[in-house]
Amino acid sequence: MPKRPCVYMLASAPNGTLYTGVTSDLPKRVWEHKEGVADGFTKKHGVKMLVYYEMFDTMKAAIAREKQIKNWKRDWKINHIIKDNPNWLDLYDEICR
Repeated sequence: MPKRPCVYMLASAPNGTLYTGVTSDLPKRVWEHKEGVADGFTKKHGVKMLVYYEMFDTMKAAIAREKQIKNWKRDWKINHIIKDNPNWLDLYDEICR
């Protein structure tokens, strides 16, 4: 997958703890979360499953979307994930192809 700005959501399990982030290198960033490379929220709470992502043409657009999603209620985030990923599959392998 070529480097491209994106917003992503990770989960600890289906309907578990959620994390929303933004990056320009999704495979690398998700790998860092999975391996616990950096201390922080995702490492502390075991949030490692990539359950949603959106690609953008610019980092400015990706950051705006991240802020929008972070302001959503939890139910809205869960419904958004379920719409595209009803089985809560870990999409990491999909982005590494």
